[in-house]
Amino acid sequence: MRVLGLETSCDDTGVAVYDSQVGLLSHLRYSQAALHAEYGGVVPELASRDHIRKILPLVRLMLDRAEISAASINGIAYTVGPGLAGALLVGAAVGRSLALAWGVPGIGIHHMEGHLLSPMLEDDPPQFPFLALLVSGGHTLLADVQAVGQYQILGESLDDAAGEAFDKTAKLLGLGYPGGPAIEQAARSGRNGKFRFPRPMTDRPGLDFSFSGLKTACALAVTNSTLDSQAIADISAELQAAVVDTLIVKVERAIAQTGLNRVVMAGGVSANQLLRERLAQLAQRTGVTCHFPRLEFCTDNGAMIAFAGYQRLQAGQHDGPEFTVHPRWALSDLPPLRS
Repeated sequence: MRVLGLETSCDDTGVAVYDSQVGLLSHLRYSQAALHAEYGGVVPELASRDHIRKILPLVRLMLDRAEISAASINGIAYTVGPGLAGALLVGAAVGRSLALAWGVPGIGIHHMEGHLLSPMLEDDPPQFPFLALLVSGGHTLLADVQAVGQYQILGESLDDAAGEAFDKTAKLLGLGYPGGPAIEQAARSGRNGKFRFPRPMTDRPGLDFSFSGLKTACALAVTNSTLDSQAIADISAELQAAVVDTLIVKVERAIAQTGLNRVVMAGGVSANQLLRERLAQLAQRTGVTCHFPRLEFCTDNGAMIAFAGYQRLQAGQHDGPEFTVHPRWALSDLPPLRS
């Protein structure tokens, strides 16, 4: 089975083709980061319009590079949530239209399920069951994953996601958008101990997260500091350390609670090298294995949607001619694969 995947949930236009026999055939991603940089964050209307301009040219280019025709596509998967409503509608409308035009089944995919399954595109994919840490600009959660579609949420952010703390602080520091890579870069010349930020909710039991207080601590540090290059680096280093410490504490608790011996980390923040190093150290210390997607698949991409779509289409699931999007959509609400 050959599945075309379309991702338009936020500010990346991603397209890909996954083949069940040979794996990923081709993928392309267009980033809108430069478009939104001057605003310090994503402008939803601009994102939607840019998806409209880019998605079909990207599909044509991707098919050409893969040296395949539309007639060889057996199914289409498109992100329908969660995300920005207008952006989601672009991908869903195009995906549903192509499915009808090409006479193939189509299916709407949960964006976070795509991230969760993205490490399965690697040469050494994780086996079920596993513990998943999904960490991005919009989501931070831990899940017990028994199989595709069988997700028990163990803990999630009660307010801001980890990636949002990076983005908002980067804007205050004048580092631009997207914030995660900018904070990581600035942190490399930061000095440990110059600032001390909270590690939220690590002093109490449970697996939920909260990053709004950390964001406030960063804002106060910015207000009370002379923002030269060294102060920016020091604040960035402490923010990164606080986020990583918090995530690692919660993952270690979840390992102990569930007894799972595999950990999968995915989502945009999973590209952070310090977080990868600390999770690898935790895995070695606790005797579990850890899996990450390659860096290009940490950000939003069509490959993960094509793969997730294949999993559901090959199980006989598909949508009817109508379509809708779900800007807010709990991962735990997804149906399991049909047996």
